[in-house]
Formats: sequence, structure tokens, C-alpha cells
Amino acid sequence: MSAPRQIILVRHGQSAANLDTSIYDRVPDYRIPLTDLGIAQARESGRQIRAQLAGEQVCVYVSPYLRAYQTLEALGIEDLTERVIEEPRLREQDWANFQDADEIGKERALRNSYGHFFYRFREGESGSDVYDRVSAFMETLHRHWNKPAYAPNTLLVTHGLTMRLLCMRWFHWTVEYFESLNNPDNAGIHTLVRQPDGRYELDAPFTQWTPRTATDTVLSSMRERL
Repeated sequence: MSAPRQIILVRHGQSAANLDTSIYDRVPDYRIPLTDLGIAQARESGRQIRAQLAGEQVCVYVSPYLRAYQTLEALGIEDLTERVIEEPRLREQDWANFQDADEIGKERALRNSYGHFFYRFREGESGSDVYDRVSAFMETLHRHWNKPAYAPNTLLVTHGLTMRLLCMRWFHWTVEYFESLNNPDNAGIHTLVRQPDGRYELDAPFTQWTPRTATDTVLSSMRERL
């Protein structure tokens, strides 16, 4: 089997931290669970993914976080799953260990003014660090696709920022364009669809909070301010 027919990216459903950020100071990020709504969101996304697979098998790569595993379970596509591979490089951006809500609030504000791609949390990662690890993961994907028995579809169960950065790497988007993109909704799906020429296209763009094109650079942004 060569490259898959489609690469489906799904964000985890609503988590307990999406409702109450104070949970970060007592529960490790990777152990934060889905809410009941998050499970329902994942089930709904599972129906869409099942339709996209059209009876074909899929190879799944899942973030090691509890909310990602719970999302995968709620998708309800076990009968179409060829195998599941836990992939730590698909994890959420590292911010800190146990997180003080006030300190993280200050860092969020700093990140918003500095830029999400380059700002590094004091005890964690920058967006550029996540970009580097998803780049390494893409090399693994290409090696897997060279195996003759590989499934005709790929599914990544991951996190919003990681999804955007993987697409940034795949499509060679600029930093300025990445900075304009919103996170997908909880349990939101974006799919890279293989075209007849072998290239992939994104089925639907990420929404933007400010207008930017995929080729805008920091230089063009600075010129707009003059």
C-alpha cells in the first residue's frame, strides 16, 4: 500500500479543563477526562468518520492523553480499525506540570501578545517545538505507508494546536498564516484528501480570527502597519 486515500484529523471532545481550568492545579494534563458532552461530541464525529471510511480499514494514531483515548473509544469505529498506535508526538502542547491558574493566565496573555508559534511557556513548549515533533512524526508516517499491508486510511486523534501545526508543516504554511487560525471545535474533523496527482488537499479550511493568506509573512504583516 502507498500513501492512504485520506488522513483524518480529529480533535478530542470537550474535556473537564475546557469547562474549569482550575483542574490543571490538581490533575495532570494527560489524565484530564472528557465531559459527558465531550463523549457525545466524539460519538457524533464517529458517525461522520464512519461515513468517510465507507467500510474501509483505518490505521489509528492516538495521543497518549486520556481525553484522546476516550475520544477514540467514543468514535465507535473498532470494527474498521486495523490497529491503534499510541503516538506521544501527537500530545498537547506542554505548558507546565501542575498549573497555577493565575500564572497560566498571565502566560496566556503574554502568548497572545508575543505570538502562539514562538512563545515558550516557562515550564513547557513553544508552538515551534510542537511543529518540530510533528515534523518528525510525519517522517514516521511515510515509513509506515511504505509497508505493503498498510490500511487505505489514516486517522490521527489529537489536540487542536497539534492539528493546526501538523497542517502547517504539511502544506508549508507560513508562521503569519498559522497565527491567524482558530482551533477546531471539540471533536472537530479536518481531512487531508489525496488527489489524482498524489498531493493532498484539506477538505475545509480552519476558521480565522484575522484575514491572512497561506503565503503571508512577517514582512508583509509589518508593511501593513506602515
